[in-house]
Amino acid sequence: MAYPMQLGFQDATSPIMEELLHFHDHTLMIVFLISSLVLYVISLMLTTKLTHTSTMDAQEVETIWTILPAIILIMIALPSLRILYMMDEINNPSLTVKTMGHQWYWSYEYTDYEDLSFDSYMIPTPELKPGELRLLEVDNRVVLPMEVTIRMLVSSEDVLHSWAVPSLGLKTDAIPGRLNQTTLMSSRP
Repeated sequence: MAYPMQLGFQDATSPIMEELLHFHDHTLMIVFLISSLVLYVISLMLTTKLTHTSTMDAQEVETIWTILPAIILIMIALPSLRILYMMDEINNPSLTVKTMGHQWYWSYEYTDYEDLSFDSYMIPTPELKPGELRLLEVDNRVVLPMEVTIRMLVSSEDVLHSWAVPSLGLKTDAIPGRLNQTTLMSSRP
């Protein structure tokens, strides 16, 4: 769970979110190094006289500033594609939960069991108890098992919604007339 004034991500609860956090750190380091290099070059240009103007016409410099960005983009793209394929992978889910978005609430149905469905309404602000979070507390929470592959089928009855669990690294759009699918596996409660 996030806490007030938190600057970073929530703690990872799934292997996918752990991979996303590693990718974020990897990409942030690349951006930091590029920014440092550009700042260094700009400061050199402002503080020194350009005595070797013929170096800007060199074929080697043009080759380097063409190939280096391509290598950097590959260093970012390959881990990103690996994570995208991991997120789209479905390995024999043990449980399927159908999630339907409505104007002001969500409906959940455990499709592997007969007649196991419920609605989840947000608790109004005046009825909140001390310590409960406004706009996040509901009367019926979804309970999912740990260390089990779960398939979530997400759709909507009326308007566009977004079903998200940040600590799992999930965010799926609920679109009327379309059934979106995502998988999740929680490694801790």
